[in-house]
Amino acid sequence: MSIGSTARKLIHPTSWHLSTRLVAVMLALLTVICALVGMVSYSTLSMTVRSQLDSSLQQASVRTVSFYTSQTTSGRPDPLNARATSAGQLSAVLSNGVVHYAAILSGTGARQQLTTADADILASLSSEGGLSTKELSIGEYRLQAQAVPNGDSLITGLPLAATEQTLSTLVLSIVLVSLAGLMALGWAGTAIIRRSMRPLAQLSDTATKVSTLRLDAGEVALSARVPDAAAHPGTEVGNVGHAFNAMLDNVSHALQARQHSETKLRRFVADASHELRTPLTAIRGYAELLAMTEQLTPDGQTSLDRVQDQSVRMSRLVEDLLTLARLDETGLAGGTGTGTGGKLMGAPTIVNMSPLVMEAVRDIQVATPDHIWSFAVPDEPVEVLGEDTALRQVLLNLVANAAKHTPAGTAVHAALSHTPDDWCLLEVSDSGPGIDPAFQSVVFDRFSRADQARTGTSGSTGLGLSIVQGIVRAHHGTVAVTSVPGHTTFTIRLPGAAGAAGTARTSTAPAAPGTAAASAAAAAPGSPEVQQGTFPR
Repeated sequence: MSIGSTARKLIHPTSWHLSTRLVAVMLALLTVICALVGMVSYSTLSMTVRSQLDSSLQQASVRTVSFYTSQTTSGRPDPLNARATSAGQLSAVLSNGVVHYAAILSGTGARQQLTTADADILASLSSEGGLSTKELSIGEYRLQAQAVPNGDSLITGLPLAATEQTLSTLVLSIVLVSLAGLMALGWAGTAIIRRSMRPLAQLSDTATKVSTLRLDAGEVALSARVPDAAAHPGTEVGNVGHAFNAMLDNVSHALQARQHSETKLRRFVADASHELRTPLTAIRGYAELLAMTEQLTPDGQTSLDRVQDQSVRMSRLVEDLLTLARLDETGLAGGTGTGTGGKLMGAPTIVNMSPLVMEAVRDIQVATPDHIWSFAVPDEPVEVLGEDTALRQVLLNLVANAAKHTPAGTAVHAALSHTPDDWCLLEVSDSGPGIDPAFQSVVFDRFSRADQARTGTSGSTGLGLSIVQGIVRAHHGTVAVTSVPGHTTFTIRLPGAAGAAGTARTSTAPAAPGTAAASAAAAAPGSPEVQQGTFPR
């Protein structure tokens, strides 16, 4: 975290943790209380010691005047010789506005004369007996002037240093005690508040765990709960924890009901698809028999052709639904299972992907010659552990999807490679109009179609890419799509079989003579590292 962001966070207390804010508020209140206590204590003590000083000054003034007036010796007597004169006491004799004598009594009993500036300050005092405070060269003094019968004014003063030192000591004591108390209370308050906030932290941890679970599909084990210690009704936090656990129980029951409903629906789809195969096979058989044995009118032949086309389309839809039903049985169609591809069609074997890519491109090129088809496969075999038929269906679905959803003249390219970290990388790209960005997030969902995004989409059921995703996940791989206008790429990553024990060369059947796969295989010994091919239109 940068210094700037830390400063902004400190400036805005609303972004602090709740425990931090509680501790800060507690310390702020305690600081205000300590300040109020200190101010009251200081004011009380200040009034007390100043009142005592004034009382002492008045008594000293009375003694000094009494001594000064009782002397019968010629000349002016020394006022500091009065009884009970304390160290630091000031005495001055003022006559006709002129200070004739001004001194203080030091701690050793000696007289210390005042400066001319101090004498001028003393000369300005009123002789009416009032108390005043003056700043002299020797410090701050509390002074009182009293007129005596001979016409002089006798000034008596006591220093304020002791009083100020007492008040300063009080302030220092209050500050130190307050700081120590705030630190101790802050530490203790932090511990108490954090302990009190622990149930909320447990509630937050439980909510975080639930938020990371996949709740949209598959069987969900919603076992996270707030601990019993934080879910006792009766307190605010306990009520929240209890309500949160009740909500999780309700959600868990709803998820179980949803899973039960999905299981029944998938079983129905699987059973219905299986049952439809027999009547669809009969319809196709009788339609073909009629076409071969009966002479039909042009309209009748057209109607029969439509029956055959729709029966073929229905048969493909039924086969797709059965494939998804098999994926659902292993928990792989939604990406939540952990089985292998062998659970789908048969036992997994070592499959060389290169012939599959070339054969898939060649087969789709024959069906859609109005596209520009090309491929690139490495010279060395790219082998994965999986099921040959399922992987072949993945390739055919991808290239058929590119052909179906792009206009004539579009270039479609299939590229196969082997990554350094032993992964098989398959990319099927085309130069078509692209996929709408809003549709890319659901392109692998069942029955999802965006016919307005790409042309030529007649007959699409929206199951092809769902089957691709299910089979790829069954092989512990990933499939992703990136698309912009003019370039769409489906990327499949499958774990390689280089480290598998008992490695077999391949489970795919040899390519038929005369096909592109057979030609590429025959040219492999003398070919470059990557074999490339482009089929004529």
